[in-house]
Amino acid sequence: MSIEDNFFTKRRSVVAKKMSPDPINEKDLNSILQAGIRVPDHGALSPWKLKVIQGKALKKIDQDVIFPQFLKNNLEANDVAKEIESKRLQRAGAVIVVLSTPIEHPSIPSWEMQLSSGAVCMNLLSCAQSMGYAAQWLTEWYSYDDSVLSYLGGIVGTDRISGFIYIGHKIDEPKERKRPDPTTIISYI
Repeated sequence: MSIEDNFFTKRRSVVAKKMSPDPINEKDLNSILQAGIRVPDHGALSPWKLKVIQGKALKKIDQDVIFPQFLKNNLEANDVAKEIESKRLQRAGAVIVVLSTPIEHPSIPSWEMQLSSGAVCMNLLSCAQSMGYAAQWLTEWYSYDDSVLSYLGGIVGTDRISGFIYIGHKIDEPKERKRPDPTTIISYI
């Protein structure tokens, strides 16, 4: 296989607002989850938790947590913003939340555990995309909201939301975006 045919050289996210929220095949979702947790993990600590949100739960979390938190923090929001914020998770067929849950360890720094959690996000994203799904890794404002973190089972002050992995169906093929010039960021020592 040539480098031009490699999935990773052409990988492209589909933004959540441009995906269809039809349900994700259960077998495919299980494959995505299994691939997601096969990441570098110093000490085999599994310093992350995954929360799968689909079906009616997408709307419930929007209505019960995300939208009320938005309203609480944005008293002057206009109707367009309210419409968008009331349906955040409902843009996808499934959303996988990755929680970084570092633990105290005598020789493994929490930074390595956080990196492992980010690797889970990337594996989930890449696996879903390689299977032909529309997918996007998002960390919008609600990733940093303590009420959302707590609702999802995270411990405020210790855990963090590494990302929301939106998985849906492509409405259109994504357009290529500007990429960094390799010569400006890669050097050899």
